[in-house]
Formats: sequence, C-alpha cells, structure tokens
Amino acid sequence: MILGGKKRRSSCNSRANGDFRFLAELFAIVAFLAATCAAHAQNTPATKPDETPPAPSDSQTKPDSTTSSQSDKKTDPQQQLPEAASSSAPNQQNGASDNQQTNRILWVMPNYRAVSANTELPPMSVKEKFVLATHDSLDYTSCLFAGFVAGYEYASREYPEFHAEYAGYGRYLWRSFADQAIANYFTEAVVPAFTREDPRYYTLGHGGFFHRTGYAISRLMITKTDSGGTRFNVSELLGNGMGAAVSNLYYPAQERTLMKTSENWGTQFAADGVANVVKEFWPDIRRRFFKQK
Repeated sequence: MILGGKKRRSSCNSRANGDFRFLAELFAIVAFLAATCAAHAQNTPATKPDETPPAPSDSQTKPDSTTSSQSDKKTDPQQQLPEAASSSAPNQQNGASDNQQTNRILWVMPNYRAVSANTELPPMSVKEKFVLATHDSLDYTSCLFAGFVAGYEYASREYPEFHAEYAGYGRYLWRSFADQAIANYFTEAVVPAFTREDPRYYTLGHGGFFHRTGYAISRLMITKTDSGGTRFNVSELLGNGMGAAVSNLYYPAQERTLMKTSENWGTQFAADGVANVVKEFWPDIRRRFFKQK
C-alpha cells in the first residue's frame, strides 16, 4: 500500500510537471506571435520629412496680414478646401470601424471579424491580421467561452487523465483556451498572411432565413482575397487543421490519435460555422429588438 501510494504521488507529480511544461510552451508561442506583431509595427515607415507643414511666413505673423487672411478664408471657397479635407481625414480613417459591426454580440461573443453587407474595405496588412487574431483570442469573452467548454468537458469526463477536483478543471480550462487561441491565430493571421486571404466575414444582409444561413455556412469554404476576388477558403480548413495538430503537444500521449485530432479539427470548424450564422443575423437582432441601426 505504501509503495502504491508513492507510485500514485509520483505519477501525479510527473503529470503536474508535464502540465506546467506544456503551459510554458503555450505562453512561449503567444509571446512569439506578439513579438512578431511588435517587430512588424517597428518596421513600418515613418512619416516623410516632406509631409511636415511649411513654416509660416513673415507676412502671416503680422497682425494686419492675419486679419486679411481670415477675411479671405471666409469669402474665398478655394481656401476652405484644405480645412474641409483635414476635418474629413479622421472620418476616412474610421471608415473601416464604421462599416464593421459591434465588437461583441450580446456582450458575450467576440465579433471583430464581421463586416456589414455591401461594404468594400481595403485589404488587411499582415499586422492587422495578427491584431484581429489577438482581439478574437484574448478578449475577455473568449476566456468565458473557454470556461464554458472546459466545464462541459470536465462534467462529461472527456479526458479521464485530467482527474477531478479543481486541478482537473484547471487542466481542461487552459487547454480549451489554448485550442481556440491557436486556431484563431492560424485561421486569421498565419495562413491568411501566406495565402493573401481576407479573414473577415462579410454579411449578406438580405434574403430569407435559409438563404442567409446557407450563405453563412458556405463562407467556411469560400472567402475573399486581398485583391477583392473570391476563392476556396484555404485559411479556414488548413488553419484549423494546423491548430488541431499543434494541440497534440499539450494533450496526454494516449489522446494524440488521428481520430482525436480529427475530432478537434471538426469541433473548431463547426464552431466557426455557428459563429458565422450568428454574425449574419446579429444586425437584424440589434435593429429589431434593441432598436439600433
């Protein structure tokens, strides 16, 4: 009995050490992605010296010349054009956010990828794709969703190797969070950066319920490209597959089977399909039930 107790304690200690090791590897992956975004931001070109506004002339500093220039601005419409252009510049910069929807659906579900119907946006840079994946992965609502998934798997004893009690739920929780975060980075940033695909979801916005539902599900197979065309959605299929393969690094060895990897891939793929359907009808729900345009 004493030897058996020692064996159980040693196996639990080795399992805990393995959990901490895999958690450290996960944090290393996230840190690497964040460092990539930071490096890309530092390499962006700075403002050119030629774009600095010219220094005021001596005639503009005199009191009599300033009063005459102000009166000319009021009468001459040509001199008002630069002011109008400068005031409209922030609106042009915020055009993408105005055309996109709310960041969350019912204050719970992340909605950073959805774009309103009949909207044409400029292509996303590699940095913007990584920022989008970061928003979807690290939003507090994503943590809540990971907690719900972990609770379901914990209640159904999906992985008996994790055992029960609070420590067992913790093993489910951080793995569930890692699953969705890694899948988001692969489908929204890493793979689209190479395939030059647009990871955003453009709503249809018209038609019947079944027509729009079919459109939302079909976006799992069809996506827009950075050049404005459409093609097979390589990022969705390959990205979720790569995420399921990476998840084998932090799951127990006996769970690293082809069947289990395919199941994880299918779960992520189906979750994205359900999310597309919710994003498609979210503008109608806001307009009808919350009286918001």
